[in-house]
Amino acid sequence: MIQKNITEYLIRQAEGHHDKTAYADETVSLSYGELYEESCRIGTAISKYADRLSNMKACPVVVFMEKSPHTLACFFGSLLSGNFYVPVDENMPEERIRLILDNLSPSLIISDEKNMDKIGSVAGDIPIVTHKEASGCAADEGYLKKVEEVSIDTDPAYVIYTSGSTGTPKGVAVSHRSLIDYADHFSAAAGFRFDDVVASQAPFHFDASLIDIYCTLCTGCTMVIVPIRLFSLPVKLLEFLEEKQVTLIRWVPSALNIVATFKALKVIRPGYLREIIFGAESMPAKCFNYWRSYYPDAVFMQIYGPTEITGICTYYIVDRDFADDEVIPIGRAIANSSVFLLDDEDRLITPQQVGVKGEICIKGSCLALGYYNAPELTDKSFTQDPLNKNYPEKIYRSGDLASYNERGELVFSSRKDFQIKHMGHRIELGEIEAAACAVEGIKAAVCLFDDKKNKIIMAYVSDTDDTAGIIRTLQKRLPRYMIPNIMKQLESMPLTSGGKADRQRLKAMFIEG
Repeated sequence: MIQKNITEYLIRQAEGHHDKTAYADETVSLSYGELYEESCRIGTAISKYADRLSNMKACPVVVFMEKSPHTLACFFGSLLSGNFYVPVDENMPEERIRLILDNLSPSLIISDEKNMDKIGSVAGDIPIVTHKEASGCAADEGYLKKVEEVSIDTDPAYVIYTSGSTGTPKGVAVSHRSLIDYADHFSAAAGFRFDDVVASQAPFHFDASLIDIYCTLCTGCTMVIVPIRLFSLPVKLLEFLEEKQVTLIRWVPSALNIVATFKALKVIRPGYLREIIFGAESMPAKCFNYWRSYYPDAVFMQIYGPTEITGICTYYIVDRDFADDEVIPIGRAIANSSVFLLDDEDRLITPQQVGVKGEICIKGSCLALGYYNAPELTDKSFTQDPLNKNYPEKIYRSGDLASYNERGELVFSSRKDFQIKHMGHRIELGEIEAAACAVEGIKAAVCLFDDKKNKIIMAYVSDTDDTAGIIRTLQKRLPRYMIPNIMKQLESMPLTSGGKADRQRLKAMFIEG
């Protein structure tokens, strides 16, 4: 039978492994059976609060909670009720929350008690229910069964909001089919096992968390939520991994770099770790080499994929050594996805054209449904495949640049909007950043371009004050026109909630400020 709903994984695990721990944090642990039962109660509550017993049509349910196993029960409860969930960062500024709610017009908001006042101040007349109230509802199995019967795999499963260039958040809507393929294909490619313990770093409103949530659900392994405070305490972080017997992590490079910067693995090396997956931004080879020196037999995997294609479209299992100043490839397309490069004239760049850069384009079941309540924005990014003139076929234009190396592997270059014209030359800021991150002593580096002053600005974190020495090293690796004009040393790099460098904040500090 064809799987239509991502929650069928949950039902399967609850039936076959009722007492096995599914998701846990420091205070809460839910087995697969407990998780399913709580999700059914919440799903029934959603149907009553949203007044949907007579109208089974997918509607948005905002989940406004701290990261917890109970948050996941709210996600799954939303899906069981025939709706889709929208995780909203509880630390987000109120004005941004208002923009999201205006775009969504949700049927219901579920909040933990801690955040009720904050969401209540911006929700207007949108109904709000606490998790405690929703999970206390008696499950209506008859209703949930009816929902299951009428659901189809192209129904939306979630909407995740990302930053928009106009200042308005974009809601990426993803279907059950895309999410099912994601869980099936990636858990197989990455070799997830039933006995794995996955340490979750990414916030649930960030698509990097999808691996943690759904590959766990698909394979029946266990996920533990790492307390966010530990990412500023590297030794304590590693002690947590050892205590929880963590076997697999999928972290953003900035989280892995914290451990490398403080040489924490010299103090404690967690003994159960067998696989390290990194993505969301390029992994500096210097950081990778540090981790690999302590885990020579572990599997290391770099992944790539925008939110608009359900988070992953390529992966690369690192199978060779890399110098500190080399770039680790993003590899090849995941199963049932097509990933290719187009030049500025929409001509296909082939693997034989080594080093020729083009825009990464993707097609397949991984594509999102589009941007929620934003048809013009959707049409701009989800377009007809220019290589196919015979029938309608959508592709997603990522806005990212890449090229093929001699092995036919894709190598990420930079964002198209990070490409600048300076001193008569076309320059990719990501290339300068990669060179800077390979310099001894530099922990992080981000480049910006002040087009009014025609200046390249490099903000960096380093354990040395020798700015002149850093520039001399860069002069050995980069042409003169790519050397930053202005150097700004920081005590720490500002990060977004997803763990990426916060370029908007840096721009405000050094260009707009």
